[in-house]
Amino acid sequence: MEKRKANRTDGKGNEVKKVAVIGGGAAGMMAAITAGRCGAQVTVYERNDRVGKKILATGNGKCNFSNRKLGREDYYGGGQILEGCLNRFSPEDAVAFFTDAGMLVKERGGYLYPWSEQASTVLDVLRLEMGRAGAKVRLSEKVEGIAQDRKTGMFALETSLGKGKEFYHAVICACGGCAAPKTGSDGSGFALAKKIGHHVIPVVPGLVQLRCKDSFFKMIAGVRCEAEIKLYDEEGGKNPLREEIGELQFTDYGISGIPVFQLSRHAAYLLAEGKRAEVRMDLLPQMKGADFDKMCAQRIKKAGGKTLEEFLLGMANKKINLMMIKEAGYKPGDDAARLGNERLRMLLYSYKGLKVHISAANSFENAQVTAGGIDMAEVTKNLESIKKPGIYFAGEMLDVDGRCGGYNLQWAWTSGYIAGRGAAN
Repeated sequence: MEKRKANRTDGKGNEVKKVAVIGGGAAGMMAAITAGRCGAQVTVYERNDRVGKKILATGNGKCNFSNRKLGREDYYGGGQILEGCLNRFSPEDAVAFFTDAGMLVKERGGYLYPWSEQASTVLDVLRLEMGRAGAKVRLSEKVEGIAQDRKTGMFALETSLGKGKEFYHAVICACGGCAAPKTGSDGSGFALAKKIGHHVIPVVPGLVQLRCKDSFFKMIAGVRCEAEIKLYDEEGGKNPLREEIGELQFTDYGISGIPVFQLSRHAAYLLAEGKRAEVRMDLLPQMKGADFDKMCAQRIKKAGGKTLEEFLLGMANKKINLMMIKEAGYKPGDDAARLGNERLRMLLYSYKGLKVHISAANSFENAQVTAGGIDMAEVTKNLESIKKPGIYFAGEMLDVDGRCGGYNLQWAWTSGYIAGRGAAN
């Protein structure tokens, strides 16, 4: 190893702590800002030609950056220290951070957005604050290894441009997970973590569409409807593993929409474990029990003189009605009354329990977040590595993923803040 360069000192003669941040995404930028504000000399290494590439795609370009209705139950993984982390940098702290930087904020039912409804506003604020915090940014430079000097304990980074000559007191790994690899999140950070002895909980795509084996999806592709969906382990699970309700979207290969995203990580893990996954849908969730029974009885009573297509008119989107008729083995022009009351009742009740069989979660290219990552039992409450003190982790690298609705960006702010403070202090 090369000789360590002379370190900067503050006006009082104290050595200034030097911190490297690997990754210029949401968590890395927050870590750099926080460490810089705490007095550290910060250098950010970003493999892309610009920072914050993934931020621009969040919230369909509107950037739902946090959620006031946030709790421990909105996250998976995280172990025992997650709740404490969320308390140390909360949604209110995120709002204060952005408003102090000049960004107006709007709220919709707890969901928080920049007033401009432009993700670029959030990114511009972060870039501006990084500059104010004195952070230097090295673009188009991928970190491939972390070496530690045995005598000084300081770290040097091995990058795509060669072995670094700079030594750092601390390193923050905020490399991202595997979701949206086009933005630079290719899972390479997990390889760095494994090299220093960390256990990485297997990763799967989260907040992603689900592919189904069933043949009828081309008939209803593009249709949206309100639905309640339940995920089951097909190999004997009598109780649903997850339940969600919201606007469902049918694609030519399966199902999409917010409720599907919310349970997709659970389906992905079932499949990764070699199990079979099934989703049961209630396409009329607004009608329950006796109300639905009454509606069915009235409809059957008026079935005389109608075709099946006419019998189901108004139940749901026309494409869904035609699909239901075909799946039941009938034709749209069949005489409804000739089927008899029992078969008509079974047809109507099929709207309350449509089953689809999951073949796969869509790939990381389509996923919004990575489920799995570095075991939180292997980091301190300051997100410092227990295996290699002086190295910190933030963002998707850790085994924490949240529901859709601003929760994952809040984790980026929270973990970046904690890691930044820990590394600087």
